[in-house]
Amino acid sequence: MGGGIAPAQQISDPLFARGLVLLDAGKPIVICAIDWCEIRNDAYERWRAVLARAARTEPVRVLVTSVHVHDAPIADLEAQRILNRHSSAGSICDLTFHEQAVQRVAQALSASLKSPAKITHFGIDQAKVERVASNRRYLLADGTPNYGRMSRNVDPVARAADEGTIDPWLKTLSFWNEERAVAALHCYATHPMSHYGRGEVSSDFVGAARARRQSDDPGVFQIYTAGCSGNVTAGKYNDGADENRSLLAGRIYDAMNSAWSGTQRQPLTRCDLSQTRLRLKPRSDGGYTVPELEARLRADPKPFGQCLAALGLSWRKRLAKNSNIDLPLIDFGAAQLLLLPGESYVEYQLLAQRLRPESFVMTMGYGECAPGYIPIERAWRENDSNLRDWCWVAPGAEAEMTRALRVALRGNASH
Repeated sequence: MGGGIAPAQQISDPLFARGLVLLDAGKPIVICAIDWCEIRNDAYERWRAVLARAARTEPVRVLVTSVHVHDAPIADLEAQRILNRHSSAGSICDLTFHEQAVQRVAQALSASLKSPAKITHFGIDQAKVERVASNRRYLLADGTPNYGRMSRNVDPVARAADEGTIDPWLKTLSFWNEERAVAALHCYATHPMSHYGRGEVSSDFVGAARARRQSDDPGVFQIYTAGCSGNVTAGKYNDGADENRSLLAGRIYDAMNSAWSGTQRQPLTRCDLSQTRLRLKPRSDGGYTVPELEARLRADPKPFGQCLAALGLSWRKRLAKNSNIDLPLIDFGAAQLLLLPGESYVEYQLLAQRLRPESFVMTMGYGECAPGYIPIERAWRENDSNLRDWCWVAPGAEAEMTRALRVALRGNASH
């Protein structure tokens, strides 16, 4: 689980792929949120290709996003093959299981097309989530920035510091047949971990909140997606105690209910998908060149270090084949649904909203996860400690991300 963090020991609660297919908007559009940590490189393309075939559409019209729970798989097929070829001790994913999972989801998608639901309206609202999210970055007493506020945090200074830059709003986009609700898509920006690394497969507190909301209203299909939260965790409010999982779940659930109760419906008259091409340069500073990654694969004594090297090499191979990452946007008129790659920092989500202040912009993160963290430039200047191992993009990504967001949200993207 987690790309080599810990092997699975038991299943605390099952993981799901939950999604919907939008028909009659040109070729079908697929939205699928998967209770995995990350899906990367050729694994991401495999998901899109197989789901596209099941929906009778094109891969570019398939939006796959990971919920990013850490007690769950990371999928990168080429990285695992690299480890296999070198007989490495590190292990990222099970290739056979991965294909079985993809096929099971495709079968469920195909089955769903036999009984489509009519959609006449969509609904929007948002609610503030209390006492969950906090930025990894906080200031020490002397004003020095520290980036060490992880998902589990027992440091009293980090716990006492301000929340920092977050998006406090949980957004809900819903689909209706006249006055009957059919599905609800929720999105909130935080790393969704209370505790992890014990070998217990789990969708953690966001999965628990979604399940509780589904139980309340079985007729409305509930989907949860993670916003851009590469630098956002529950660390201010979570010390890793077991009871915090239910506490955090309750706070997400309360926001889901509040957003639902305030939903404003309007006729669905458009559903346009556009794509913006994003090009992120690979990281090449110390330890990240191809020869250095290959050397680490052979020499790193830690299995997780071997996994990191293999992930970096897989990303380089993907870029050599195709340097573009799709940045898809579905435009419903008064609302836009946007998917960003990797562990995009929350500032990109906030920028997306500023670019369309008159609209309801829901920004999902964790699409193509191969880049890892996609930071803003300040994080590099301040030596963000999180960028030491789980970031495969070069400094300068903020300019390219900003350009792509401007193109996507100002209506100049290709359709």
